[in-house]
Order: sequence, then structure tokens, then C-alpha cells
Amino acid sequence: MNTLTWIIIGFYSAAYLLETVLDVLNLRVVKEKLPPEFDGVYSEEDYEKSQKYLRETTSFGLVKSAIFFIATLAFILLGGFEYADLWARAFGFGPIITGLLFFFGLNCLVTLPGIVFSLYGTFIIEKKYGFNKMTAMLFVTDFIKAQVLTVLIGGPVLGAVLWFFYKTGDFAWLWTWAFVSIFQLVMLVIGPTLIMPLFNKFTRLEDGELRTKIENYATSQRYKLNGLFKMDGSKRSTKSNAFFTGLGKAKRIVLFDTLIEKHEVDGLVGVIAHEMGHFKKGHVLIMITFSIVSSAFMLFLLSLSIGNPNLFAAFSMSLTSVYASFVLFSFLYIPIQMILGLLSSLLSRKHEFEADEFAVRTTGKKGPLIKSLKTLTVDNLSNLTPHPWKVFFEYSHPPVLKRIEAINKIELKDV
Repeated sequence: MNTLTWIIIGFYSAAYLLETVLDVLNLRVVKEKLPPEFDGVYSEEDYEKSQKYLRETTSFGLVKSAIFFIATLAFILLGGFEYADLWARAFGFGPIITGLLFFFGLNCLVTLPGIVFSLYGTFIIEKKYGFNKMTAMLFVTDFIKAQVLTVLIGGPVLGAVLWFFYKTGDFAWLWTWAFVSIFQLVMLVIGPTLIMPLFNKFTRLEDGELRTKIENYATSQRYKLNGLFKMDGSKRSTKSNAFFTGLGKAKRIVLFDTLIEKHEVDGLVGVIAHEMGHFKKGHVLIMITFSIVSSAFMLFLLSLSIGNPNLFAAFSMSLTSVYASFVLFSFLYIPIQMILGLLSSLLSRKHEFEADEFAVRTTGKKGPLIKSLKTLTVDNLSNLTPHPWKVFFEYSHPPVLKRIEAINKIELKDV
């Protein structure tokens, strides 16, 4: 171990401390009195239930984070990466297969305890508050599918990245960046059509008033509606949502079946208008570009640390390698990742306000969208009054009260 060890531990500890402080601050600003905007929407009983849900999920998250934090520190200080590396090398394969074994071993160490937390969160907490609809069998099949996809897709991709760094010299990071960028774009195309249907059933939204109004709205906005789908979210949870995904002919607007059941038609059109706003405003392209540029920056910095003996000594590792450099570098990258995450969240919140405004201006109505936002909040027991610092550092969406406030400030004729 060396000075770099304590710098790395400092980075990791600071990130953990920040997350913990934000959660504690968030709990301290929970308001017992229902905000007036939700009078008649949130019953006293449901509002109290939402506060209990917030406290319990936050407390559970704090315990989970503390356990992983302590376990990771112990793993670093006790030379865990050295043992993992020696285990992978013992099979006698070449550097790429050895690297994949190294990652596989580390993934198992994280995944196995993660299953326990996931089981508790799903079948204890979510069930207690009436959200969970997942069966034990579905939980198991979801897990197996996810692990199979990790091996079938993640394995070859990671192997290819290792190959680039071993074989393409000083510009390996550039070749890797090109490959990873293309892969990201391909996944945006095949994800909605090939991967997501492995976990959920997507059916064409049936003919009727809702589909007719959505299609009429799309036509008015000159938006080619390639895919409008309903997803069976109810087989896992009573929570509801809607999202935009994919690129080109694979792009889809998806409504949870639970969303359709609980919202009026005009409100759902407002939700669709919001999702469409992300596309029409170029938000999808902006976030893809942000991700691709961030990847280039990260890979360039990674290339500077490959095989650095001081970095390996910081983790008590006796042998250097390209594959282990990836993991060790991730600890050095923590401060930069936090800054990029902060910028991404700021950009995302800005996009949400813009999409809300787009929806209101193009539908000519504020009421239906506001009502849908309120209904979503109540259905999901969302926190109405998060701490400003929690929002600043972690929220990808503005708090619902801020969104409603911004919508009400939009000036429209005859609204």
C-alpha cells in the first residue's frame, strides 16, 4: 500500500459520505403537513403512508450502502483484488479470458449479497406498501435472464474492449471508444425490440378513444408514430410510468398498463406529449451525445493508468494487467464520475421542464398534465418535498411541486 491507497479510500469515502448526508438531510425535511397543491388529491392516510415509505426505503438504503461500503474497504485493505487476480490466473488462460474470469469473480461477489437486499426490498418493503406483484418464480426467472444476457452480451463486449487495449497500441482508447459508441447505438435499436420483450410483454395499444386522440395529436405535431405500446408493468408492481425508447424505426412510446388504468384520456395524451417533447426538442440526441463524449473522456484517462505500478501497489497487487486496470481506475475516476453525474442530472431536469412546456403548448391544456403528475405522485408514493441538495445532486426529474409551479407559469390563450 502507498499514499495513493489513502487517496483512493478518501475518494470512495467522500462519495459514500455525500450520499449518506443527502439521505439524512432528505429525511429531516419531511413535512408533516400536506402541501396545499395536493389538497383533495392525497388523503391524510395516503400522505402519511408516503412519509413512512420514504423513511423505510431510505433507512434500508442507508443500511445497504453502509454494508457495501465497509465490505469494499475491507476488500481493498485485505488485498481482495490480489486474491481475485491470482484465482483468475490459476486457470492458465490468456490475458483476455483471464480478464473475463477476473470480472466474473468480482461480479459474483457483488451480485450474491445484492440478491438478498433485492429480495428484502421487493418482497418485504414493496409488498408492505402494496406495490409488489412479483412472484418468487418471476424474480428467479428475471435474475437468470439478466445473468444470461450479461454473459452473452456483456462477455463478448468486454472481451472486445480488452482485445483493443491489448492489440491496438497507443490509440487503443480511441478504437475502444468507437466500438463502444457503435454498440450503444446498436443497443438503442435492438433493446426495445429484442431485449426488453424478454422481461415484459409489449402489445400494440388497442383501438379506441385513447389511441385515436394520441394518433391525432402525433399527426398535429408531424410526428411519425412508429410504435405506441402498452407494457404489462402490473405483473411486477402497481407503480405506473411511461417512457420513450429506441431510435429510428425501433423508437417506441410505452405506457404501463397501470398508468392507463388510473388516468383519464386527456391526461394520458398529456403524458405522451411530454414524452414526444423529449424527441422533438432533441433531448434524446443530446443525452446520447453526452454519454458518448463522456465515454471518450473516461477511456482516454483510463489509457493513462493502464498497468501503472503505483496504482496496482495501492491495491496490494503484485502483477499488473490491462483487465485489472479497468477496475482499479474506476476508484480514481469517482470524483470525475460524480461531476459528470451531476451535470447529467442538471441537464435531465432542464429537459423535463422543457418537455412539460412542450406538452402544455402543443395540447393547449395545463390541467390534464398537472392532474396526471399528481396522480402519478400519489400512486407511486413519491416524496413531495425532497431536500434541495438531494435534488441538486441526485434527481434526474424535478420535484413534482416545482414542475406544477413551472406549468402554471406558462402563458396560454384560452387556457
